[in-house]
Order: sequence, then C-alpha cells, then structure tokens
Amino acid sequence: MKVAGFLIASTAVFVAVIVASLSGQGRNGDTRRGGQQLFERETFGGNGRTCLTCHSRATGTVSPQDAQKRFLADPQDPLFLHDGSDDGHGNGVTRILADATILMTIPLPPNVRLADSSDRFVVLRRGIPTTLNTPALDPVLMLDGRQRTLEQQADGAIHDHAQAVTFPTLNDLELIKRFQLTEAFFSSSALSNAAVGGPRPGLPRGNTASEQRGRRFFEDVPPDPSDGFKPGLCSHCHSGTLMNETNEFAPFFFGLPVRTGTRFQNVLVSFFNVAGNPVRHFIFNEFTADDRHVFSPDPGRALITGLVDGDLAAGDTTFENTDAFKIPQLRGIRHTAPYFHDNSAKTLEDVAAHYTRFFAFVTDFDGPGPLPPLIALTPEDEADMVAFMKLLD
Repeated sequence: MKVAGFLIASTAVFVAVIVASLSGQGRNGDTRRGGQQLFERETFGGNGRTCLTCHSRATGTVSPQDAQKRFLADPQDPLFLHDGSDDGHGNGVTRILADATILMTIPLPPNVRLADSSDRFVVLRRGIPTTLNTPALDPVLMLDGRQRTLEQQADGAIHDHAQAVTFPTLNDLELIKRFQLTEAFFSSSALSNAAVGGPRPGLPRGNTASEQRGRRFFEDVPPDPSDGFKPGLCSHCHSGTLMNETNEFAPFFFGLPVRTGTRFQNVLVSFFNVAGNPVRHFIFNEFTADDRHVFSPDPGRALITGLVDGDLAAGDTTFENTDAFKIPQLRGIRHTAPYFHDNSAKTLEDVAAHYTRFFAFVTDFDGPGPLPPLIALTPEDEADMVAFMKLLD
C-alpha cells in the first residue's frame, strides 16, 4: 500500500508539472506570481505565519537584529508564536530575540531513546536555514538533511511551523518550489546563471592585502605542512559551486576518513556548546553489543541516520553523523548571519574564532603538553578569512 501511495503521489506531482507547463506558466510568468502569493501571504489557516515570516527577502533567514526590530514594531508578530516562543506555547521571547533560534521537534529513530524521558521525540534549538541559493543549487535540505525535496520541505514547514489547518495541494507545493527558483532567491547573477547550466563562479581575487591573504585558505589545493597547513584549509570542507562540500583533498587531511563530496561534518559546535543549550543523554542501540551513549545539546545528523560515528558494525567510519550538520554554503555568507546550527556565532568574526579553537583542539595531539597544535591560526589569519568571505557572492 505504501508503494502504491507513493506511485499515486508521484504521478500526481508529474501531472501537475505537465499541466503547469502546458498552461504557459514559465519561470517568470503565472507560476512566479502564484508561487509568490503562496510563499509571502498564504497562511493555510494556521497561526498567521507564511514562508516569508521565517525566510526574509533580503537574507532568507532571521537574525537576532531582525527579531528585535520586529518585536518592537509588533509584539504579536507571528514569528513569536508557537516554536518561536521560549516554551513553544507562545510564552516568552528571550531566546528568539537573543539567538533567533526556534524549537525544532525531531522524532527519534527506533534505535535511539532519551535517558531521562519516554518521549519518542526531542525538542532542539536551531537556527533557520537560509533560502538564498539553496532551492536551486543545493539538493541537501535542512540542517540535518531530513527533507528530500523542496516540496517536502515546504509541506513540513507549513504543517509544523505554521500549524496549518488546511493541506497545501500538490500544485501549491509545486508553485512554491518554482517561485524559489526565481532570481529573487540568488545572492548573485553568477549563481543564477550556474543554476541553469552556466559556469561555476570562481574565487574573487581580492583587492586588499588581507583579502588576498584570506583567499589562500579557500583555494582547492592539497594540504601543505610547510605553510602550517593553511593553504586550502577551509576549502577541504568548503568547495563546489556553493562552497559547501568537501573537496578531493579532504581524504588526505591528516589521514582522517573524510570522503570527497561529503555534505555533513562535525566541527565541534555541539561539543563546545557556546550557545549554552541543555545537554541531553541519548542512548543508541540499547541492549545490543554496540550500545552507545551520546551526551549532546544536539546530535544533528545522528538523529536522522540513527548512526553513531565510528559504529564499525554499521559500516560507519566517518564524521558525518554524531553532532554533524550540513556544511553551510559560503556564497552570500555575509548576508546570512548568524551562523552554525545553533546560531552561536553571531558574526563572521565569531566563525573565524571558532575555527581557531577547533583546529587548536583537534590538532593538539599531545593534549596540553609541550608541543603546540599542528594548526595554529593567528588573529591576522582570522581577519584575513573574514575579509575574503565578505567578498563571496
């Protein structure tokens, strides 16, 4: 029955696409206007939120500054309802004004449970992923990759966040998808062109000495121990069209099992927990020989796959599950603050400081011993990386 239902739904989507095409609804025609109406104004009878409530025209997301301005203008703004409130029931706005995070309810995989609760779900504090460039150029959706298509992502958001009481039709979802493929959702014309088969944008050359020094961190080059491993250091995880996937040199970086083209990585954001979110005790594979205990404010991708990194019995030897999240795009990044899954980095300077701490931690092989970390970023390195990232459109 599930297969039959899937085939029926898939056929309906296909028919909707064909009908739209035969009706002359092109990229900038009626489809755009219908999709824009649905994206910006349709509430589906829910709590007053639309897609635009959480995905602004300018940045595709919401920053603490955005939330604060909206609260001053209208404390009853739908942004502050439901999972935008402190308790998830509309009471308090401290968290969203400070961090712009919302409460995400994630079902637990069958092999995972909470040590302190019988709930089959966990509520986590996460930022709102930007819609800049993502719809047309990124097949991996959501911070943990749990939605497979733009239609599924829109449907989930309408029901979960907008608390819709009427169901969007397949045609509604198709129109919303098509609207998100229009020019308004790109950070540059070069990326818009790439989305329709044009060349991948190259790296800007940089004008200032700082920008030019910063460029070396993002070039696709192999690790260079003679220069402190700094050339190509960032590109190991920030390559590709949107600079959001591991490159061909990643598998050779310290010999770690990082695959080329990986989209999820653990860069210790949950481990450091700068956001101060509650740490929960997750038990994976209980009552088996591979019983695992994870203490984390947000295990990320592991809650979708049910895998713990290093689970050899399940064939996993990567860093793509426990505390791992989708590698964020760097194109247009200066527009999309705050950063990381928990919005703990409010600025690009905070991001650079995180990586100084990250590399010091993971490359200090003798712990707090006499030898320094293998990769030690300086304040100048941080400033150079930030200067270059601000050039990326």
